[in-house]
Amino acid sequence: MRDLDGTFIDVDLAPKAADDPELARKLEEVCPVDIFKATDAGTEVVRENLDECVLCELCLEAAPPGTVVVKKLYDGTELRRG
Repeated sequence: MRDLDGTFIDVDLAPKAADDPELARKLEEVCPVDIFKATDAGTEVVRENLDECVLCELCLEAAPPGTVVVKKLYDGTELRRG
């Protein structure tokens, strides 16, 4: 089982999304609760902020289809685009 800091939400990034510094800046900018941090190497998920997710789907809209998945751990469903 995966060790999660977030109790209710998790975020998965496809490798091409995680390694893209331009997309990282976009995700950091659109997320109202600072789940994404842009680095020179790409996107870092700020695990301690996961449970602040408001399910706004702005990250899904900012990323290419299929590259960001928001997992609702409390009911087993996922938010994804594409």
